[in-house]
Amino acid sequence: MPDTKKFFENLSGAGKCVAVLTSGGDAQGMNGAVRAVVRMGIYVGAKVYLIHEGYQGMVDGGDNIKEATWESVSSMLQVGGTFIGSARCAEFRTHDGRLRAAQNLVKRGITNLCVIGGDGSLTGANLFREEWSGLLEELVQSGKIDEAAAQAHSVLHIVGMVGSIDNDFCGTDMTIGTDSALHRIIEVVDAIMTTAQSHQRTFVLEVMGRHCGYLALVSALACGADWVFIPELPPEDGWEDLMCQKLSENRADKKRLNIIIVAEGAIDSSNKAISTDYVKDLVVRCLGFDTRVTILGHVQRGGTPSAFDRILASRMGVEAVLALLEASPGTPACVVSLCGNQAVRLPLMECVQMTQEVQKAMDEKKFEEAVRLRGRSFENNLNTYKLLSHRKSDSELPHNGVENSKQGPCRSPFTVAVLNVGAPAAGMNAAVRSAVRVGITEGHKMLAVNDGFEGFSKGQIKEIKWGDVGGWTGQGGSLLGTKRTLPLKKLDKIAEQIRIHNINALLVIGGFEAYLGLLELLAARVSHEEFCVPMVMVPATVSNNIPGSDLSIGADTALNAITDTCDRIKQSASGTKRRVFIIETMGGYCGYLASVGGLAAGADAAYIYEEPFDIRDLQANVEHLTAKMKTSIQRGLVLRNENSNDNYTTDFIYQLYSEEGKGVFDCRKNVLGHMQQGGAPSPFDRNFGTKIAAKAMQWISKRLREFYREDEGRVFANTEDSACLLGMRRRALLFQPVIQLKDETDFEHRIPKEQWWLKLRPLMKILAKYKTSYDVSDSGQLEHVVRLRAKDTDNSTI
Repeated sequence: MPDTKKFFENLSGAGKCVAVLTSGGDAQGMNGAVRAVVRMGIYVGAKVYLIHEGYQGMVDGGDNIKEATWESVSSMLQVGGTFIGSARCAEFRTHDGRLRAAQNLVKRGITNLCVIGGDGSLTGANLFREEWSGLLEELVQSGKIDEAAAQAHSVLHIVGMVGSIDNDFCGTDMTIGTDSALHRIIEVVDAIMTTAQSHQRTFVLEVMGRHCGYLALVSALACGADWVFIPELPPEDGWEDLMCQKLSENRADKKRLNIIIVAEGAIDSSNKAISTDYVKDLVVRCLGFDTRVTILGHVQRGGTPSAFDRILASRMGVEAVLALLEASPGTPACVVSLCGNQAVRLPLMECVQMTQEVQKAMDEKKFEEAVRLRGRSFENNLNTYKLLSHRKSDSELPHNGVENSKQGPCRSPFTVAVLNVGAPAAGMNAAVRSAVRVGITEGHKMLAVNDGFEGFSKGQIKEIKWGDVGGWTGQGGSLLGTKRTLPLKKLDKIAEQIRIHNINALLVIGGFEAYLGLLELLAARVSHEEFCVPMVMVPATVSNNIPGSDLSIGADTALNAITDTCDRIKQSASGTKRRVFIIETMGGYCGYLASVGGLAAGADAAYIYEEPFDIRDLQANVEHLTAKMKTSIQRGLVLRNENSNDNYTTDFIYQLYSEEGKGVFDCRKNVLGHMQQGGAPSPFDRNFGTKIAAKAMQWISKRLREFYREDEGRVFANTEDSACLLGMRRRALLFQPVIQLKDETDFEHRIPKEQWWLKLRPLMKILAKYKTSYDVSDSGQLEHVVRLRAKDTDNSTI
């Protein structure tokens, strides 16, 4: 079979000039994108220019357009905002302004433009591109440039990256800055919840987002808010009474606080704005609750970018340069975006047009259409929120078609058990809460198993109700308790407990032990009929080493712990002499945390088990770092996965770097340890855990109905596809029979045989100035914006 891999070494930037600018509202992560464009551009041999102050700098020219060096973007990855400045520019909207901008670009030989901003900035860039040949003609006629210059710069290539905290741009699941804004919101909400709890208060919070409710919706999901107002789903008439009734019920259920989140563009069904003050006055008037308003404002734009935004920005920046290198005169302006876990290129104006259609649909009160146009990520969030937000009374619960001869259709008799297995991971509790509430909504009796399979064998099982999981989303660790014990030696006792409690399905949330445990239960079906029930596993481990899933609950929180610590460690050396830090991360034999953490923290090297290294590699790294340290670069960062090599330990690497770096830099080492497992879950992990567990419970409900044997009055499931793992693969959430994943697993080292993130490693090396090979097989295809139909959301991304 021919090798279909394509490497970017064939793409040369020699003789090309690339310029990068940030425009519109700032967003955390923009600096990471600028850094990636500059370094990738220089790496391929192009000249790269920084345009300061957005389009205004392009119009004004002069010192606003400066050639960038490798060091120009050093230590910028962890800085929020945009260091090259951003400005709203009225002049660029005029023909004369664009004429001056064109002259300034031609003067420097720039024909490749990378624009980081929102839909307005990108629309402006596309107009500039369309007018380009006309603008050059005018410049020739007025004698400002000669004919040869016009010929040499006849085509302007544009690539956009969406930098906006609002996540209001169609065609991408996440825009640069959105995840960091969610971090700011959740930090505030978590802090407010402790004071609200003390005084039994209700808090009404306003979050940003203009006419898009993404931030409000996801933060409501991530903190378990009582009510949320978003522009895409205006409340029906009479919402005031419904909201007050819900707040009142929650208080009666011993809940000491209420959180209401209002998007700044929230409207009612008559398109009338809903303000935080109106909501506060309503709660005070109708319920008499002590109520406070907090408007988060520009806090959401500030602060350091999250690990997700740094990685997203770095990936997008590199992809943007590749897109510019591959562009031909007929290539339309494109935007690089994220779909599931993949970087994709989409025609810029298709995305802009769809974004504008959302607003049009909302103006025309076609709200369902607006939600669909927002994309599958938004629609999934909304559906999950609806599923979890309203507790159904017994009369509202669904019938599953099982008949009771005396009473007719009766409430679902199914019993579902939930347990955590393996090491604790942040986000497990959000997943359990979601599973419990969706299960109750589906009409099942939900049982909580404490302490994993060990607790299961001992009968540590009790019913868990709706109110029992209140406030769980923001809690780290595992509130159910979790152990690494595998079920093999306790099969008889576990089978007995399944009989005693009449358990019809199992939901296992955990790491590699959960996967092994499910395989053991599946194999035991031959000898124990009790295990012939639907079983599903949701991956939750900081190591992100589960076959069948690109991501696990808890890995994002661990990455943020690593990047935060690396930032602090690097800062500790500021003002001192040149210093290199050797940092050890967790992950077992899986190098995900070291590699992706290295990309997010701007590491110079990351040593992992999956990419064997020897003393020559270590020596080359030391020499490379020594050469860098002789320039203006002050600090170096080297990450090592805990099991990367038996002999080249963290101590060995520390001593090697200390010895070889004498006279140029000194060395420090740090073992991060269990802090990577602790702490409050990140917004991504809360959201991912909530959505993936909800989807798993819906699968269980469907399977229970399929496998119910009416004549025997029991559930009997003995097929391969009745024991599945729900994982994220590229762009979709997929249920995969665990038995089929065995061939994909390296059981000795507890890792998948193929891991997607290994493709990101060359990015880290390129951005650290190493010559390397980078597989761009997945890049280069310009796709089209897909319009969702209702059924398309079944396997959609998170």
